[in-house]
Amino acid sequence: MTHIAEPGSGTGRDAENDHSKNTPTKGEHRKNTRKGKGMHRRTFLGGMAGAGLGAVAAAGATFSLLTEAGKNKAGAATNTATLTVPDLLEGTTSDSTTTFTLEAQTGSSEVVSGVTSSTMGYNQAFLGPTMKWTSGNTVLLNITNSIDEDTTVHFHGAHVPAKMDGGPQVAFSDGETWSPTFEVKDEAKTLWYHPHALGTTAKQAVHGLTGMIIVEDDSDTSSALPSDYGVDDIPIILQCLASDTSGDIKYDLTGYLSSGLVYPVLCNGTNVDDTTLTFEATKTRTRFRILNASPSDIITVQRSDGGTMTQIATDQGYLTEAADVTSIRLVAGARAEMVMDLSDDVTLQAVITTGWVRGGSGTYDFLTVTASGTDTPDDLPSTLNTIDRYDTSDFTARTITLGQSGTTMLINGSAGTSMSSMAMISTTLGSKEIWTVKNSTQLEHSFHLHDVPFQLISVNGEDPTGVELGWYDTYEVVGGGSIEIAMEFTDFSDDTYMYMLHCHLLQHEDEGMMASLMVTES
Repeated sequence: MTHIAEPGSGTGRDAENDHSKNTPTKGEHRKNTRKGKGMHRRTFLGGMAGAGLGAVAAAGATFSLLTEAGKNKAGAATNTATLTVPDLLEGTTSDSTTTFTLEAQTGSSEVVSGVTSSTMGYNQAFLGPTMKWTSGNTVLLNITNSIDEDTTVHFHGAHVPAKMDGGPQVAFSDGETWSPTFEVKDEAKTLWYHPHALGTTAKQAVHGLTGMIIVEDDSDTSSALPSDYGVDDIPIILQCLASDTSGDIKYDLTGYLSSGLVYPVLCNGTNVDDTTLTFEATKTRTRFRILNASPSDIITVQRSDGGTMTQIATDQGYLTEAADVTSIRLVAGARAEMVMDLSDDVTLQAVITTGWVRGGSGTYDFLTVTASGTDTPDDLPSTLNTIDRYDTSDFTARTITLGQSGTTMLINGSAGTSMSSMAMISTTLGSKEIWTVKNSTQLEHSFHLHDVPFQLISVNGEDPTGVELGWYDTYEVVGGGSIEIAMEFTDFSDDTYMYMLHCHLLQHEDEGMMASLMVTES
């Protein structure tokens, strides 16, 4: 979710969607302009004040204890280092098909500063290279599994056939190579890739199986925006993880409830708890593609000086017009793109708030951008994209209920811990639908839909405004709240392979909050 500083078409969300720390930190900018209708998690937590972890676990309530609230490392970093930009994976093109080669492998890396952790990565020890796809082209990916357990690779946000989507039905074993191929039907946007096998997504993703995908197109808007990778088009992968002090990365409820945990914050794989990364902007206008790859924590990006950033895209591509914002709030799995025209140095901060049983919190200076460009960029296009808002009066209506039974997470009353046990949504090619996604728990959820993008129709009973009028595939559903989303199922049908819909708090996904989506011929 994104808060608008100077909304052109409405105001931002207030504390109903603001799970910020109990004590605001220096440099934190909040909006408090309108009420939602769901019960706020902080209200729910108030009745549990002083409860021990045993009482919480016994009650089966997986909510934020906020034990780390109030941590503020903004301006306190003792070290600087140059931002690591993920390598750009080179493909080979033959007969109009570009082939990319990836290997999921194990390794070691520093997640907690000064401590070596066992990690995973694609083509390296931790995280993975960035892929660039071109709209209209065909790609082939040869992905080898070398992590000694089953895995998949899901192309998060991509509009691809269900058999190529990387869901749990296509899990492949250690030593095997999976080779999906498809035409890139997406327009320009920022996607990412990560595992999606049943019960192991959190484990594999937090250990480092994560990478970014940039989709390029030949639109006038894309031509007018910065696009020189690593120079004025910069990927930012933010993660807040959980680890003990020996470097053992935690990924499930048992791990998160263990004692002596720290919550390292990483930017492109580098710990920024005590280190502010630096980047020299040699062009006046610089584009940042921001991904929250945390398993559960919410990350809000802002400037330390309270200045504005110009948001140009949400999960699923360009906004209708550029929007000046003071903060960009991303739940787990969400992305956004913004540009800054820099005449002075700017420090970007990550405000971490936990979305799960425990997690990080606090404000971190993660990147200082040094302004050294001498060029004068053209004005941004007055219109970036045409987004025709859905008239949902004739759409098929459904209700998707996010629930729980103890520590088991449910969608429509079923725990999706196996393909046979999860609820199935069946629809047909060409169907236009409006879903009410209800959160019957008092927990934070990050709702993600595979296959097609969706528009927000309402958030906690209120009309979307500002950047909320863009396209999404991942969106926040607060405790006791609801969202209405609308989508159209285009291009792909299958009577064997299914897409997924689930909570992108990865632990909730592994605990059962996942259902299948079958799109068949009409």
